Formats: sequence, structure tokens, C-alpha cells
Amino acid sequence: MSQLVLLEITPPIAVLTLNRPGRHNSLIPPLLTTLLDCLEQIRQTPEIRAVVLQANGRSFSTGGDVRGFYEHLDSGLEEYAQEIVGALNQCILALLDLPVPVVAGVHGMVTGGSLGLVLASDIVLVGPMASFTPYYNVVGFSPDGGWTALLPQLIGARRTTDILLRNQTISAEQAVIWGLATELVPAEDIQAKARSVAMDIAGMKPGSNLHIKQLTRQRLGDISIHLESEREHFVQQITTPEARQGIRAFLGRSVSRQTGTNPR
Repeated sequence: MSQLVLLEITPPIAVLTLNRPGRHNSLIPPLLTTLLDCLEQIRQTPEIRAVVLQANGRSFSTGGDVRGFYEHLDSGLEEYAQEIVGALNQCILALLDLPVPVVAGVHGMVTGGSLGLVLASDIVLVGPMASFTPYYNVVGFSPDGGWTALLPQLIGARRTTDILLRNQTISAEQAVIWGLATELVPAEDIQAKARSVAMDIAGMKPGSNLHIKQLTRQRLGDISIHLESEREHFVQQITTPEARQGIRAFLGRSVSRQTGTNPR
């Protein structure tokens, strides 16, 4: 397995790159564990003043890899769900708790729980092809990744509920209008712009930046409680017949386990 997350430390900034492009940077426990380790390394590097979060490939990240859930259908599905959503929650909280601002450069599709990595960033730049779609009630899952813990504070509870219930896609333009994203950037400029913004922030007083970050966020404890509630609901739903059927259907596999491919 290639390196799932790349970390480039060039003080005063660090660049984190999701690096599972062949699977659209979909989330699996090793990727999330690596991301968490990288965030801790950044925390332990006092020269870092800002962080860029980006991704390789056509998509930013398409949420939890449904293939991982499929592989645990007959054994350990609940435990796998506990593990992956728990690891995602840890990454979200670690991003929120970083003492330096995070600038996300989102160039493509974001689905499912991967939205949490965007929601936990402080500035979000989006390319024209960026989009945000839940897919939970299409597959038969319960929302995770901050869709209920963080998104309503940005775009409103009614709007969030409508998006989740009707599986609406938020375009890049709409994300900026609603406040989910900060700025729309040409696709070819997204990574350079994210680095430029991070460098601008890194030139400011770090103590001031820390207080700005802390004061403009909800209390971390409250977010943690809500994320844990998302995990509990996710695990409860994942073992239901509709979720099991949804996993098979999403992968294009029959109940008889014929080989198929993930349409993602």
C-alpha cells in the first residue's frame, strides 16, 4: 500500500495531501490513522504557523470506502463501523484542535463523512468542480463526519435537513454563497492559492491566530459529544437489512457475491 497521506513540512507551513487517488481518496482506517499521526507531527512542530489540506486525483474524498464495509458484512461489521467512524471523529477533532489555522483546497467531489475534514478546516477554497453530497439514505447509512454536528452551524438546520433527506448536491458556487466554503478559485490555481493563503496567515501573529480560531468555533467538548452521537447512530444503522442491501447495491454486487466494482 502506497503512502496514504503525504506530509510536507516547509516552515512556516505544512501541507497534508490525501493520497489514495485510485479509490478517490475514500476513507479506510489506515488512511485515517496516518492522517492522525501527521496531525500530531504538525502539532509537535512549533515552527508551523498554518496547514494546507488537499488531495491527489480527481476527487477530494468520497467518504468511507463502501468496499471496506462490504468486506465485513459477514463478520465484524459493527466493529469496523466503530473503528472507521471513531478514527474519522478523531481526525476532525484533531484538525479543530490544531493550534494553527487549516486551509483546505477542495478541487473535486466530496461525499459522505469526508465532509468532516472540510468542516474542520478554517478556510475552504473550492474549485469549480468541487461538490458536496451526503449519499447516506441512498446507501442506507446514518450521517457521520459532522453532517449533523457541524454543518448546521454553517448553513442552517433546515437547509442541512433538506440536503440530507433529499440527497442534494451542494455545488461549489452554492457552498460559497451558503458559507460552507470561503472562496471559488480556478481549478488550475487551487493548490497554489491554498499555499499562498496559508503563507499569508503564517505571517500573522500566531497567538492572535490561535484565539481567532478558538473563538470562532463551537466548544470542542460539545462537538465531540455530537460526533460520538453520530458514531452511535451510524453503528446502529449499519447492521440493519437496508444498510446491508444498500452496500451490495452500491457496489453493483448481487446477494450471491458476484465480483463487481465500486462505481466511485
